[in-house]
Amino acid sequence: MNDAQYTALELQRIREDFASGKPVICPRCEVAMTRRGIGGGSFGLGYARQRDWMICPKCRRSAIFDVHRGTRT
Repeated sequence: MNDAQYTALELQRIREDFASGKPVICPRCEVAMTRRGIGGGSFGLGYARQRDWMICPKCRRSAIFDVHRGTRT
């Protein structure tokens, strides 16, 4: 296992916390994660995506989710 990345279960916990509106807590460090919005794609071509980038300020691990689908990208 690569300890530098979150496991599937950890990513699920982050996604569920975010979707419920609760503060998102890093499953490894137990500290509040920082949220950064990411816009992407080309608005003129119809595939613009909005993503959220959740970053742990302590361990620096992160997860990126598609805002509309709630999935990992």
